[in-house]
Amino acid sequence: MLNILFMGTPDFAKESLEAVYNAGYKIIGVVTNPDKPKGRGMKMIASPVKEFAIEKDIEVYQPEKVRKNQEFIEKVKALNPDVICVVAYGKILPKEILDIPRLGCINVHGSLLPQYRGAAPIQWAVLNGDKKTGITTMYMDIGMDTGDMILKEEVEISDNETTGELWDRLSKIGGKLLVETLEKIEEGTAPREKQSDNFTLAPMLDKEIAKIDWDNKTAQEIKNLVRGLNPIMGAYTFFNNKKIKFWKVDIADGIGYDEENVQALKNGTVLISDQRDGLFIKTKNGILKVLEIQGENAKRMSIYDFLRGNQINEFEVFE
Repeated sequence: MLNILFMGTPDFAKESLEAVYNAGYKIIGVVTNPDKPKGRGMKMIASPVKEFAIEKDIEVYQPEKVRKNQEFIEKVKALNPDVICVVAYGKILPKEILDIPRLGCINVHGSLLPQYRGAAPIQWAVLNGDKKTGITTMYMDIGMDTGDMILKEEVEISDNETTGELWDRLSKIGGKLLVETLEKIEEGTAPREKQSDNFTLAPMLDKEIAKIDWDNKTAQEIKNLVRGLNPIMGAYTFFNNKKIKFWKVDIADGIGYDEENVQALKNGTVLISDQRDGLFIKTKNGILKVLEIQGENAKRMSIYDFLRGNQINEFEVFE
């Protein structure tokens, strides 16, 4: 049985760690990011990976950095892992660590490589309105997600699926595929496929992306933005100088308005706003129906609940 050192941090990685543990592999240690302060009380919170490791009595290591950290590198050498499994760890490993395990470092990546190399592959697949994505396991090298591919599993992305929903689905597939990958590595039957040069990147999301551009974006593009940023940060707009977040929207087929009259209105204009029918907004191309919303300093709620306590008038404009 392989001796495995596992490196990961969020719930996405915890699913893989649990799958490897349940498959009976010997996990000789878990490396995760240091605890972080969270909430109003700024209480130190452990990562989901650390919580699982403690529950299963697995040794946990939490280095502040892994590059130019000779003490940590020596510790990994002393553990003598056969394989290092890396899943959403959050730090780039130096060559000194990649070279330690005799069977290599294996990564679980949330896309069909070489598409979406980088830190946010799941988010960008939804933001771009892709119809499919998947999981790739690969041998790690010094590049950013450039290593030789081992196994892939493709999934469909539904029209209304959010980043959070896709994240949960792919995390389970990732765990399953990692176990299959380890089995093939142990048997000596793991395939090794070089990536093509036809790649795309998936950089970290910045806050600027979250602001809705009514002037230039279509209803479909705004819907993809809302789906892609749910539950990470929420897409936002301004109404009467107050910040409003949209958490769930759809595209309206038709609302009985004369199309020529609608086209003459400014993008972002409210076409319908009432507690029974909801909130409909004109875009560059198409009409957006708001389903779930969050007012400034308020909680997320359905649009119907929101309109019972907040006044939005027809022909007012979202900024």
